[in-house]
Formats: sequence, C-alpha cells, structure tokens
Amino acid sequence: MLGSDLTTIFLAVFVTVFAGVVKGAVGFAMPMIMISGLASFLPAEQALAALIIPTVATNLAQALRQGLGAAILTAKEYKRLLVALCITVLLVAQAVPYIPQAALLIALGVPIVAFALSQLAGWQLRFDARNRGRAEIATGIVGGIFGGISGIWGPPTIALLLSLGVDKRENVRVQGVVYVIGAVVLVAGHLGSGVLNAATLPLSLFLTLPSMVGLYVGFAVQDRLDAARFRRWTLIVLAISGLNLVRRALALWQG
Repeated sequence: MLGSDLTTIFLAVFVTVFAGVVKGAVGFAMPMIMISGLASFLPAEQALAALIIPTVATNLAQALRQGLGAAILTAKEYKRLLVALCITVLLVAQAVPYIPQAALLIALGVPIVAFALSQLAGWQLRFDARNRGRAEIATGIVGGIFGGISGIWGPPTIALLLSLGVDKRENVRVQGVVYVIGAVVLVAGHLGSGVLNAATLPLSLFLTLPSMVGLYVGFAVQDRLDAARFRRWTLIVLAISGLNLVRRALALWQG
C-alpha cells in the first residue's frame, strides 16, 4: 500500500477524514480535497486511484439518504446527464496513464484553483437551462472530461442545478445520485486504464473507512456549523492546495 511510511499513511487518513467531514457538512468537494491533498505527497495517478472507492461509498450514502425510491426517480429524471457523464468518463479515463505527470498535475490543480477562487469571489457558473436536454448533455460531457482525469465532476453538476433552480433537498439528492453513478463508472474506467490496480486498490479500500467516519461526523455537525464560514475556509484550503499542485507541475517541467 504505502509501505512502512507511517507519516504518509497518517497524512492520507487525515486528508480523507477532513474531506469526508466537508462532504457531510456541505454536500460536495470531497474528491477535490482528496486529490489536491493526496497529490501533494503522492504521485498524481496514485492519488486519483486512492479517492475512487471512498468516493463511491460516501456518494452512495448521500444518494440513499432520502431512500432508494427517490434515488431511482432522480436517476430517471436526469438520465441524459448521467448517460453523457458515464460515456465521457469511460473514454477520458483511458487517457490518464498517457498524460505526463506535470501535465496531469496542471490538469488537476488549475480547475481546483479556478473553482475555489470563483466561489470565493461570489461568481456562479450557470448553464442556459431553457433547453434542459442540451444543458444536461453539456453538463455530462464537461463533468465527464474533468471526472475521468481527476474524479471531480461537482462544479458542472452544481452549475446545472443552480440554473434549473431546484430546491435544497433535491439539489443534495441529485448530486448524490450523479456522483455515485459517476464514481461507479470511474471504477470501471480506471480498472480498464490500469490506474486502479493490485498496487493502488488496497490504499483506496483502506481509506474508505476514514471517509465514512468523516462523512457521518459532517452529517452530525451540519446544523451546528456556521455553514458560510466553514465553506469559505474550505475554499481557501482548496485554492492553496490547487496552487501547490501547479507549483509541483512547474517544478517538474523546470527539472
């Protein structure tokens, strides 16, 4: 897994628990936190592999929080988004092993920084939802491109839901359903690409329990938090982490 390096194991568990707490409290950002945190001290491909199984487990818990029936209805209602997302993730995931390490770090870091800074500035990406079918397909393709590379498809999904004006309860449920189906497809995609393999799968499985602990801690404290302040500090952490990934990429290129 990570050999006998206890410091690295501790850091990986810490990042994963923190990511789970944030997801439980605010409903998203777990893959962004995990990829930005883990890729700071692990190879980018290993960091990507590590977040895959915890992402499936936590998204499943989120998707089913309002019951299986509600999740199935949501999947049917957003089928165009899900089909576009799944196909794109499967295709893009196959390219990851062929992307140079520096380019992969840039592909991970830049979108995280852009998302965090835009949110801190109060800017929200929105789709033209007058034609909902096209908006869903566009969301699926954009989310699938980033999801296949980094496991992150939250920002386009959130943008679509904002554009459609769905209520908070539906928003959380749709995110859970989209993320869990996307995460299952990501498992299949990276089993095919070789990113998720006998060497990387044990770490991903190992981090699943810390992710669930963090998730339920986040659920428990959700109503007691100053959500706006917590979200702001989470975005600041994401921006710093993303900039660190960009710094590592530039150092590799210069080297």
